[in-house]
Amino acid sequence: MKFELYNSDGSSSGEKNIDNFPVYEGDKGVDALRQCIIAVHANKRQGNASTKLRSEVSGSGKKIYRQKGLGVGRAGDKKAVQRRGGGVIFGPRPRSYNQKLNKKIKRLALGRALFDQASSNGICMIQDWKLDEAKTKQFDILIKTIAPNSKKVLVVGQSFSSEVALASRNLPRTKVSTAVNLAPLDIVQADKIIISEDGMDSVISRFTKE
Repeated sequence: MKFELYNSDGSSSGEKNIDNFPVYEGDKGVDALRQCIIAVHANKRQGNASTKLRSEVSGSGKKIYRQKGLGVGRAGDKKAVQRRGGGVIFGPRPRSYNQKLNKKIKRLALGRALFDQASSNGICMIQDWKLDEAKTKQFDILIKTIAPNSKKVLVVGQSFSSEVALASRNLPRTKVSTAVNLAPLDIVQADKIIISEDGMDSVISRFTKE
């Protein structure tokens, strides 16, 4: 698959063909990508919502009215679930929402996310991430030169120098990720993905490993 290639200063350098880039036919990997995104959101949930059962509500257990004669029906104590301030039946209780996915599902989801972005021209490459100074303005100009109309840009590399790391941390529309930590959710949420050459090699190596 071919990608647009840019120099370190943002100027165009033609195209580069990447062999072994993940390619899928039909809907293969779509369900895996969906499961992976759902698992990420589920694992972020605290799971500490809690309601009190009638046995946990403070109050007297005395019967409110006598059984017969008042015309108010058979009423129990104040902690009954149908009364205001009483217990809650079938309410939320603290629990874990964690979901586990095996490595094959995660790798398939990552490959599908990359393939979808590449198919819609959402991925381009840069030779290397280099900055003369740790200036946010300089890095912002570089991003706007490569992706001028993108609202959310994902910057990927094998590693980043201290200048790039400092310059990129204050840009709200830019997210920086190493190739090792690249996640399907980050890929899906980005309008444009800019990957360095060594970063692309590292990403491809994740699919060539047995």
